[in-house]
Amino acid sequence: MIRFALTCDQGHGFDAWFSSGDSYDEQIEAGAIVCPACGSADVEKAPMAPAVLRGKAKSETAEKPAEDGQKQTYAFLKDMREHLKANADDVGKAFPEEVRKMHYGESEARSIYGEASAEEAEELHEEGIPAVPLPPLPEEHN
Repeated sequence: MIRFALTCDQGHGFDAWFSSGDSYDEQIEAGAIVCPACGSADVEKAPMAPAVLRGKAKSETAEKPAEDGQKQTYAFLKDMREHLKANADDVGKAFPEEVRKMHYGESEARSIYGEASAEEAEELHEEGIPAVPLPPLPEEHN
């Protein structure tokens, strides 16, 4: 996993995790990465300072903040998923169709979550439909 600091065209900064640099490139190209603050898909990598470690003592202390940040990010994502499951309807693979119906007033607005391919997410974005993809949690890869 790799973490990138990202910014949107509105100046909002956020972090996102990817399985690889290629995964980031594919998701950017598909418009699947959106700003959690405003929903903009005009996102790019923010400048990041590389971690330079010297000696064993420093490497042990340098890893602690990164681990704490990972734990906080994981806890935030896990809480968000639990909140969605408790307060929204799981529409599964029908997500793009259901969110379009709500957006165009064909059905009553409600909180939903489900699945969408990168192409479907891009189409939703192009239609101006706000939808935020959630990254998979580590236990989803096992």
